[in-house]
Amino acid sequence: MLDASAVLAFVKDETGADRVDELMRAGEAVVSAVNLAEAVSKLTDDGWPIERVRSGIATTGARSVAFLVEDAYIAGLLRERTRHRGLSLGDRACLALALRLGAPALTADRSWGELELGIEVVLIR
Repeated sequence: MLDASAVLAFVKDETGADRVDELMRAGEAVVSAVNLAEAVSKLTDDGWPIERVRSGIATTGARSVAFLVEDAYIAGLLRERTRHRGLSLGDRACLALALRLGAPALTADRSWGELELGIEVVLIR
């Protein structure tokens, strides 16, 4: 399960890209449609043209997964338990999908390392 920060690290070849690459090579890269939208937003904010955004994200090989009503409830309920760490809706969407799929969540956001939610969090840097 890739958080937007993990997608961005890979696409921009930042520190931690190698950790994302390991997951991709195993064919296990999954990203919530919410986190995909967040990554697209950040890249276009950085001035990337949409063609470059599409090709960059395509290199992750990540399978995009729909954000379901069930995920929305989980993400909403996670707000209270994650508020003290400042997690965004996108962050909670990633965690909700990780819970639903029983998969670890990869992120560059160090504040996730302190969470006790029953979700394996892998910090990529």
